[in-house]
Amino acid sequence: MFDRLKAQFSNFYDRIAKTELKGKDLETVVDEFELSLVENDVAVSVAEFVGNELKEKLKDAQFARFTDPRARVKVILQGVLMSVLQRAGTLDIFSIIDKKKAAGEPAIIVFIGINGTGKTTSVAKLAYILQKKGRSVILAASDTYRSGSIEQLEEHARRVGVRVIRHQYGADPAAVAFDAVSYAKAHSINVVLIDTAGRMQTNKNLLEEMRKIVRVTNPDLTILVVDALTGNDAVEQGKIFSEAVKIDGIILAKLDADVKGGSAISLSYIMGKPVALVGTGQKYDDLEPFQPEAIVKNLIG
Repeated sequence: MFDRLKAQFSNFYDRIAKTELKGKDLETVVDEFELSLVENDVAVSVAEFVGNELKEKLKDAQFARFTDPRARVKVILQGVLMSVLQRAGTLDIFSIIDKKKAAGEPAIIVFIGINGTGKTTSVAKLAYILQKKGRSVILAASDTYRSGSIEQLEEHARRVGVRVIRHQYGADPAAVAFDAVSYAKAHSINVVLIDTAGRMQTNKNLLEEMRKIVRVTNPDLTILVVDALTGNDAVEQGKIFSEAVKIDGIILAKLDADVKGGSAISLSYIMGKPVALVGTGQKYDDLEPFQPEAIVKNLIG
């Protein structure tokens, strides 16, 4: 995971160790490091922020004689990266669900994102994990457009042992979601997970359908699912979806397969919304809370 970005970090430490940490030499090394970040899918504005912070902090850094400057540089870079990853705060989905349970109400979560991001799989993973935690779950098949989408969700539901509320293809997606919420309230189910169509960002009709689902169900959370492998496209998807509906948090799917790592660094900084969960494998329990400290440790070593 993040192999290419880790290699760039290592190269940066080595160059800093051989550089006079002032003037144009420092500027050149950091500017080239910025470019390497962009080449590994870090958004330009994030790369510029990291570069400016490094220039400022390295310029004033004190290095004791006979010490390895790379260790000090790692500490500085660690602090900069943590400030990037923590900018949007945190989102604890499980805590929100438990608060709703304590109030005797179902937690309603809408999942949005384009086709192929791992959205439906992420819904199934969360349902599986919630059941392991003793929470009752129902799924809403509100993707009534894509052929096979309902059957795909039903197969996941069968495997994890939860019920799906579905209508026919072509039905109103908001009506499916409304029925699922009504069923959950009537049967004291703790969580409703609503799977929506993989709406292409440019399709205004589908975006309006998504707004309608949110309006009808009044969800506690609207979660954007993005594919870590899409790099800066994930950032662009986030911007467009956030113009259509209020996004509360992000699931970053397929993080385990991301050799670059730029999306993990950029997404919450750009959108101002926290990454809540990350997909780390193919199994149903491979969905974990996003931990900035673990990401930074993985990158810096």
